[in-house]
Amino acid sequence: MRWGDSMGLLRVGRVGVAVAAAGAVLVGCMPWQGEEPQDKKDTGVAAAAKASAAAAGQAALLKTRLAAAAKVHANELGQIPVLMYHRVVDKPATQDDRTPQQFRTELERLAREDYVPITAAEYVTGRIDIPAGRHPVVLTFDDSSPSQFDLDGMGAPKPQTAVAILQEVAQRHPGFRPVATFYVTRDMFGKTTPEEQAQMLMWLRDKGFDIGNHTRDHQSLRGKPEKQVSSEVAAGHELITKLLNANPVTLALPYGNQPTKKEWGRKGAAGDVSYDYGGVFLAGYTPAMSPFNKKFDPDGIPRIRSMDKTGDCVKFCSTAWLDWLKANGDERYTSDGDAKTVAFPKFKTPFVVKRYTDRVLAY
Repeated sequence: MRWGDSMGLLRVGRVGVAVAAAGAVLVGCMPWQGEEPQDKKDTGVAAAAKASAAAAGQAALLKTRLAAAAKVHANELGQIPVLMYHRVVDKPATQDDRTPQQFRTELERLAREDYVPITAAEYVTGRIDIPAGRHPVVLTFDDSSPSQFDLDGMGAPKPQTAVAILQEVAQRHPGFRPVATFYVTRDMFGKTTPEEQAQMLMWLRDKGFDIGNHTRDHQSLRGKPEKQVSSEVAAGHELITKLLNANPVTLALPYGNQPTKKEWGRKGAAGDVSYDYGGVFLAGYTPAMSPFNKKFDPDGIPRIRSMDKTGDCVKFCSTAWLDWLKANGDERYTSDGDAKTVAFPKFKTPFVVKRYTDRVLAY
């Protein structure tokens, strides 16, 4: 080998060593096959820690909610009194009438015993938003009597009407909502012109009251063919929508009489008018079931006639049933204070309506 050739090999050898060394450096900087870069590892660890912390927070929150529900003995699958009133007059002429003092006394009792009024629409749709430990009550008024509601020249409820008395009691008992549901007919609080009738309904709606259908002519639906039932209900529905531009959510059957097929009252159509109600109310005579309970029947919701323990009301009217609910508090609907959950003792789980299972808080 000539000297020049040896120098060339030396140069090549040195270059090879350099390249090999550089390769070694590069290989040392690359992750092993299948291994993530360190920055990705750090991000994954941080995400896992964050998810773990979130899960721990959710678990702690659930534990707190369960403890709070248990503390107040929440039972949102329990029974709810739906009270039925007619006229509120100084001299009762029928067993359905109440004097202003009798009405006031019953409202005062409800307030003392931690009841909070909700509307029939709120009840049947499950929008029961009341404080923890309180119990819902639905106040309903049939036949749209002037004794229930009338306005003076300044737009205030006239004294001794049911609405005025309800507002007075609510002022004395913070948290006792002055709301109720009025089941109206063509009598419409004694007003005869569309303007006066619209004025009455708009005032009630704007104050949080609920307007329900009681049919236009208050004729019994028992034994009538489906077409006639639909016509009667649709006429009452249209009476309200033309005055208020809003659909009623519930129907109260005249005299509490169900049609041959009870679902005819809840859903139907006549002419251009169709209706599909969240609930249909009867005239008696027990507390109603929670809308979250499988025993709830939207086609026939019972109400309780307001009356003292006399005659046939010894067991089946408001005083008697309020006494029973007080003595049997575990049967009564008691709120956990969160309208987004349905809270109850765990052993009652089989009674939850399926569509509410994602809101269950069973302790």
